[in-house]
Amino acid sequence: MSSAQSTSPHIFDATTAGFQKDVVEASTDTPILVDLWAEWCGPCKSLGPILEKLAVEYAGAFRLAKVDVDAEQQIAAAFQVRSIPTVMLVSGGGIVDGFTGALPEGQIREFLQSHGIVPSEGDDEVAEVSAPVESAEDAINRLQQAIAAEPDRSELKLDLALALMRAGQVDPAQAELDALPANLATDARAVRLRSQLELARALAGAPDIEALRQRLQSNDSDWEARDLLGVRLLIEGDAAAGLDQFLDVLKRQRDWNDGQAKKRLLAAFATLDDAELVGTYRRKMASLLF
Repeated sequence: MSSAQSTSPHIFDATTAGFQKDVVEASTDTPILVDLWAEWCGPCKSLGPILEKLAVEYAGAFRLAKVDVDAEQQIAAAFQVRSIPTVMLVSGGGIVDGFTGALPEGQIREFLQSHGIVPSEGDDEVAEVSAPVESAEDAINRLQQAIAAEPDRSELKLDLALALMRAGQVDPAQAELDALPANLATDARAVRLRSQLELARALAGAPDIEALRQRLQSNDSDWEARDLLGVRLLIEGDAAAGLDQFLDVLKRQRDWNDGQAKKRLLAAFATLDDAELVGTYRRKMASLLF
């Protein structure tokens, strides 16, 4: 245990036994940054102290949960960790974002700020100097110029793919996503974007709502029909009913189609503006996963 961890109330070791209470439920009050690490991992040793420093500096704006993946393999499996270090942001009872690798301190600060997490002291001053929100079109132009100037900075291409998706340019976003190098293809933002694109494409050639309901009347375990019905309802404005379909699949057949119900839920959360609804369904999802 580091000296910062031993003295700060904002840093703690998360265990499988206490994860539901200490992380999932606690995140409804305060965002929890989950640091998945291992003693043998070199990059973890450089990232860990940065995260701990920020947890102390931010003074309760978020809490840092340290997870030793060797000791807590169930948590690592639940997060589907493929490489470490992996950092996940849990808020409102569910996973909202994350990243892999030992990012520099500046990028971690930007990551936190993108989710409204700023140091507890001086919040008003931060708000006063915050820049206006950049439009998707402006972001696309800025990133294209940056890529032309620095074509080897692959992370800019991921940022461009995200901006294209924000602008509704599905095919260009998919092309940028497919062209990402392997080290970024599993980045949490890329995974989320992939799910969003799948959601947008899911209805190509899909039956209408009535046909899907009829299929479910004939076979209540027709997971494909239930999944597509969820997407239809979501796209056509009945978000809660659509999310209920995904939750039903997650509850009854969570591994169907490589865990597609969870992916649908995460993609849906990223597209909905109703924070209260999203928070409610994040907690429902988390209760099924942990």
